[in-house]
Amino acid sequence: MKTQTKFGKWGLMLATLFVALSTSSCKEGFIYEGEGDCGVYYNISFKYDYNMKFADAFSHEVKSVALYVFQNDTLVESVVETREDVLSADGFAMPLQLEAGSYELLAWAGLQNEESFDLLADVVVGKTTKQEMQVRMKSTEGSVSEDLKPLFHGTMPLEVTSEPGTYNETMSLVKDTNVVRIVLQQMSDGVVAEKFRYEITADNALLDWNNDVLEGNDVVYMPWSVTTGTAEVDPGYGTNSATRADQVSVAVAEFTLNRMIDGKSPILTIWNVEENERVLSIPVADYALLVKGNYNAQMSNQEYLDRQDEYNMTFFLDEDGDWLSASIIVNSWRVVLNDDIL
Repeated sequence: MKTQTKFGKWGLMLATLFVALSTSSCKEGFIYEGEGDCGVYYNISFKYDYNMKFADAFSHEVKSVALYVFQNDTLVESVVETREDVLSADGFAMPLQLEAGSYELLAWAGLQNEESFDLLADVVVGKTTKQEMQVRMKSTEGSVSEDLKPLFHGTMPLEVTSEPGTYNETMSLVKDTNVVRIVLQQMSDGVVAEKFRYEITADNALLDWNNDVLEGNDVVYMPWSVTTGTAEVDPGYGTNSATRADQVSVAVAEFTLNRMIDGKSPILTIWNVEENERVLSIPVADYALLVKGNYNAQMSNQEYLDRQDEYNMTFFLDEDGDWLSASIIVNSWRVVLNDDIL
């Protein structure tokens, strides 16, 4: 009976010691086999489904990610990944290990060694502020004639717990860059690319940390590609075949624009170089919103502009090269216009 009592006392002492060591292991850095790491870890993954397909295209479209962590508006950590094979892998996430508290995460994705955009801030932990994390589009004397690399933006708050474990969070990205294709179509063989000059003017060269477009940063976009082509038309096709041309000629100009804001539309202007005359001038974003359509009626105008990243606009010329103002085609939708809005 005494032996059992003595053993019971030793057993109680050992159990107490084990509990004490287990409780202090997180603080002292001990890790016991089978008990796991008692640190606090966050894995930040990304998605790009803010598009017209509502499907995640992150692994296919995003080529680099820079993630910045702020507390009280001051940078406390940054992580950059530029390896495309890593970014496109299933389950890609950026690991963070932070003290318990409130944070804000900011991501600029697609800077790609700043080929098309410059991050204006000098990234210094403990010094750089959130407000300094602006991105400026590169230009030459206020003009851009390059196919801009795709740029994405994202922000999210993060509440870090003191409870040990691994936590997974996902940040949603918005695509800022847009491809605009301008097609001039003429029912004759007269459209020649060199006959026209195309430009889009906008005030959207500088983006704030929260993806707002900052005013006072004008830029002139020039097409990075201009091509011409023809298509044969069967003169016997249709009910009005007597007035049909045998050939349709087109000129295609391609631009890449920075983020478009509802109410601050970039302006497309096309000039007839030979006559030194303006053929047409239209607000690109406003025309794009004309075909938002019933299916997208629940979207705000800004959501539509942010989700849509390609715009195809077809304009019609008569045989003399004059603008036919009856209608245009925007992303396969016909828009009927009035003469007084051109």
